[in-house]
Formats: sequence, structure tokens, C-alpha cells
Amino acid sequence: MSQGLIRTLRNAFLSGLLVLAPLAVTIWIIGRIFAVVGGTFSPLLFPYVPQALRNDEWLGIVWNILATVIVLVLITALGYLSRYVLGQYFGGLAERFIQSIPGVNTVYNTVKQIVDTFSSQHRSLFSKVVLVEFPRAGCHTIGFLTNKVGGEAAAHAGDDLWSVFVPTTPNPTSGFLLLVPRKDIIELEMSVGDGMKMLISGGTMVPARPAGGSHAPVTPPSAGGTPAG
Repeated sequence: MSQGLIRTLRNAFLSGLLVLAPLAVTIWIIGRIFAVVGGTFSPLLFPYVPQALRNDEWLGIVWNILATVIVLVLITALGYLSRYVLGQYFGGLAERFIQSIPGVNTVYNTVKQIVDTFSSQHRSLFSKVVLVEFPRAGCHTIGFLTNKVGGEAAAHAGDDLWSVFVPTTPNPTSGFLLLVPRKDIIELEMSVGDGMKMLISGGTMVPARPAGGSHAPVTPPSAGGTPAG
């Protein structure tokens, strides 16, 4: 037998081992889990099993599997109960306790409102950071574009109005809804997250200006055109 054939058979054998080894180890671990769990709870079953079947090997295997499945279901049910039922119950008790402490409840409510306002669910409502003149001409403020459809308000105003939410600083849970003409809105390149940080920090955290970028008022649409998305 040539050396090349021996080398080929050896490599094929090693490749077969590499394929079968993970499967064999997995089967062994699962078998051990079934044996440990089933062996632990088998005394609970024996009083209800006829004497002739107690030493049946297949019955023992079936019981081991069944006992393991029952234990996994019970553990999952316990985790669900503790997380979604008991967790909410004790969480509600803790919140009511905090709300009953003067001073602490004010801080707690403020922080909770900020977290709720700028959670990922509400953050998606802000499509872009913009710059508008507010509260007077020549004075600019940061706002968040929420809608490009003016609806009835735009129809009565006779202009293309966009909805801009301008939060208060440093508590951004309240603010002003401005209907601003599109031509008076300056769109910024900073992310919504950076805009929030700038507002909450009172302007102490200012995002860096994009290299080579310049911001100019949005060009108004042509007559009869639709706003750009």
C-alpha cells in the first residue's frame, strides 16, 4: 500500500472524527442531563408504576426524558412568573414607596419623564435636528422635525409649514410645537442623539461641526411641487 493512499485514508478518518466528535459529545451531555434529572425524580414515579415495569429499561429512558421536559417547563414558568408578575408587583411597590418620600419623588418623576420622553420608542418620532428662529427673529434654537405635512394649518396659513418640536432646557419633557415655514428651517447634520445631549446639557455639550459642511436654509419647493422627503 502506497504512502499516498495511507495518508489519504488517515486524513479521511480524522475528518470523520471531527464531524462525529461534536455530535457524540452533545448526545453524551444530553444523556447525562436526562439521567441526572430523571434519576432524581424517579422515586416520585415508582409508587404509581406496576412492579413488573419498574425495572424496564425503556420505561426508565422515557421517564428520564419526560422528567427533564417537566423540570424545564417548571423552571421557565417560574422565571416568567418572577419576571412579569412578581417583578411588576414589587416594582410597583417600590415606585409607590419612592413617590411617598417628599423631595425624592420630584427627582424621581423628573428623571422618569426624561427617560420616557427620549426612549427609543419616542426618539423615532424625531426625524431630524433643525435650527429655527425662536422666540424672536435673530435668535435661534435647536428643535426636532416631527412632520413635513402641515395639513389644515398650512392650508389656512397659505404656506408650506413643517412641525418642529422645541424642548425646554435642561428639562426637555415639555416644550413648544412650532409650525414653521419650510424656507425658515435650517436642517442640521448632527444626529438626534447629539441634539438631545446638547439640549439636556444646556449647551455645554456641543457636537463638532462637520468638516467642510455648511448649513443654509432649505430651498423652498417649486410651485405645485411636493416637499422633499
